[in-house]
Amino acid sequence: MAGGPDVGGAPPRHARPVLSPTRPRPGDSSVTSKKPAGPKSKSGKKQAKSSQAAPVKQVRAKPGRQADSPENAPAIPKARTPEVPAVPAVSPALDPADRERLLAGTHHDPHTVLGAHAVPGGVAVRVFRPYAEAVTVVFEDVRADLRDDGEGFFSGLLPLAEVPAYRLLVSYDGTVHETEDPYRFLPTLGELDLHLLGEGRHEELWQALGSRVLTQQGVTGTRFAVWAPNALGVRVAGGFDFWDATGFPMRSLGSTGVWELFVPGVGEGELYKYEITRPDGSRTLRADPMARRTEVPPATSSVVDVSHHEWGDAEWMAHRADRPVHEAPFSVYEVHLPSWRPGLTYRQLAEQLPAYVGDLGFTHVELMPVAEHPFGGSWGYQVTGFYAPTARLGTPDDFKYLVDKLHQAGIGVLMDWVPAHFPRDEWALAEFDGRPLYEHGDPLRAAHPDWGTLEFDFGRREVRNFLVANAVYWCEEFHIDGLRVDAVASMLYLDYSREAGQWTPNEFGGRENLDAVAFLQEMNATVYRRCPGVVTIAEESTAWDGVTRPTHHKGPSGFGGLGFGLKWNMGWMHDSLAYMSHEPVHRKYHHHEMTFSMVYAYSENYVLPISHDEVVHGKRSLVSKMPGDWWQQRASLRAYLAFMWSHPGKQLLFMGQEFAQGAEWSEAHGPDWWLLDPAYGAESEHRGVRELVRDLNTAYRATPALWERDTDPAGFEWIVGDAAEDNVFAFLRRDAEGGPLLCVANLSPLARHDYRLGVPEDVPAWHETLNTDLARYGGGDVANQGTVKPEPQPWHGRPVSIRLTLPPLATVWLRPA
Repeated sequence: MAGGPDVGGAPPRHARPVLSPTRPRPGDSSVTSKKPAGPKSKSGKKQAKSSQAAPVKQVRAKPGRQADSPENAPAIPKARTPEVPAVPAVSPALDPADRERLLAGTHHDPHTVLGAHAVPGGVAVRVFRPYAEAVTVVFEDVRADLRDDGEGFFSGLLPLAEVPAYRLLVSYDGTVHETEDPYRFLPTLGELDLHLLGEGRHEELWQALGSRVLTQQGVTGTRFAVWAPNALGVRVAGGFDFWDATGFPMRSLGSTGVWELFVPGVGEGELYKYEITRPDGSRTLRADPMARRTEVPPATSSVVDVSHHEWGDAEWMAHRADRPVHEAPFSVYEVHLPSWRPGLTYRQLAEQLPAYVGDLGFTHVELMPVAEHPFGGSWGYQVTGFYAPTARLGTPDDFKYLVDKLHQAGIGVLMDWVPAHFPRDEWALAEFDGRPLYEHGDPLRAAHPDWGTLEFDFGRREVRNFLVANAVYWCEEFHIDGLRVDAVASMLYLDYSREAGQWTPNEFGGRENLDAVAFLQEMNATVYRRCPGVVTIAEESTAWDGVTRPTHHKGPSGFGGLGFGLKWNMGWMHDSLAYMSHEPVHRKYHHHEMTFSMVYAYSENYVLPISHDEVVHGKRSLVSKMPGDWWQQRASLRAYLAFMWSHPGKQLLFMGQEFAQGAEWSEAHGPDWWLLDPAYGAESEHRGVRELVRDLNTAYRATPALWERDTDPAGFEWIVGDAAEDNVFAFLRRDAEGGPLLCVANLSPLARHDYRLGVPEDVPAWHETLNTDLARYGGGDVANQGTVKPEPQPWHGRPVSIRLTLPPLATVWLRPA
């Protein structure tokens, strides 16, 4: 600045601001004062005062008028002038090196040079406020103008013995703002927080990092904290500083790589990002990885959030751990929230979804997408805001409201959770602080070959902490009852979708990703320890040994179990859908596709998933996979659903399939609800399938044989598993007391009369409790009337047998009469 001081310029050592008492009006938020015009450069801008200029005299602001002139300032009361040691005073101006680093955004500890500090001769006050015209320090009823050092720096030496609690009056273009100085506050993170952060063991990470409104030293504001160990400097940008982060540098807390700043006066709803100076000196503006709320995409700012939701699900939370999930009814309705009823917010969904799901009898919903993501077409599987519910449908409190209402309706809530990878968006996690941080340092380990994304570095303790704490966060803060973990197979194998030469074996020469194994074990162990009643579910498509085995039990492979509660049975899904897609005349050649699942049914704790992945991208809807005419397609779908509900394992069905939607799912318009409009001619045919799903869930809940021994081989017996020529499958399910349910599926288009099946001799009679061919479901109403009594004719290796009528393309359930 022409005519301004040198960077290192300073007033004479004896120069101190003159102190004067002032009594601003109660409630005033700003004070206006006359400022003597300084010399101007050719451009017309005021120049900084010379380093040899005399201190600015203080003025007193009187109520209801402009400040008095300096000549009228009253004398300073002696009581307000503390005595200080008679030692030579030092210059309060910043050291040139500190000044340059603050301007460049590379200062690691601005609190040591900014703010108020006791120095020989008094208290040095240094303020960095770019674009400010003047700065005044106010404490008690005294105030002192600071000297303008140029480029936004102001300083002064107060004749005080100790640092007072002070405020600042900052003048911008004639308007004076009263504010607290962020650089007078102690760190908001304690030693325990820093220790746990350094160890990668902070299980409540969201309490330590990110933005958090709190009261510090009696002042309310927002604490910002971010992990960026490779950064040369970090500053906060937001609406409160007009997105110019220059004046809000953060401090680095020890060796943790965490940067922190408490900004007084910033509160709920404020937008912000972090301006990070990379190791090469360039800068990048990044959203907060720990943000608990975001702007609505495509906007990308983080939002300071404060929760005001008061939970009403105490009864649900108190009892959700009463029965292990493996021994409880568990049927899941999978919902893509933005398209279930397009246009509905979280709160509007809360008025409709619990009633609909409750009426159908599902025990749980599985929600997707939940975490924030930039591209809606990714269905939430490319996450940028791991701690923020997507803002497309409302605020975090709105999402809590939806979960709360589902719980109050007796419905558990699962969510899709995606810890395998993240997108490359330049404002998010990719090379967050200028170098690989959340992703692996080896490009071959970092780049996901299928999705163009980046894989997490599971071997880095801080990254594991970020993800483990995230799992806990959803369960504790949002009362989520289960996490369905996406793409587990891609995490477990170093050669997943990679050719030879594109991957490096582990330390033992194997293809297992040992870091990912350790992460999954830690995540599951932590969630089950902290969150009783919560279940974790792996979407894992390989034969990995011990996905649902406890982490402390080693299997044949030498690995401890991964510790999941349940695993998606992808093999059953592929095989059974392949069988059903064959014309009935050919099904006898594929009989094993329906029976093979029982070879491994008890190797893991399984969920049978008919998910969104099976009804999109050219795979056709569930009913459209079935061969034959429209009647046969619906009949096959009904028979298949009843077979699925009676097969060992839990059930999951994607929205729209419960009423035989014919079109593939599209996230753009969601389910074809018009098919259930009474004005539509074929409405009854679709409604009939939905009636069946309701009755399946009702009978399922009321029949412990279908869920009580889901993971116990003693809960299943084949009656006949090799009737390939007949396309018939018959088996028993048993409850904990041995009580049986007989399930028979006839997947041929022919009705079979007097079909003989061997049955247990201790059941005197059977009656039909479910038949997918009933007329009210849209079937032909071929049924077994009354009771069916055993005959003393051995069959299928049993001493007695019964004769049944098997409807075409139908499944029937029978219970002891």
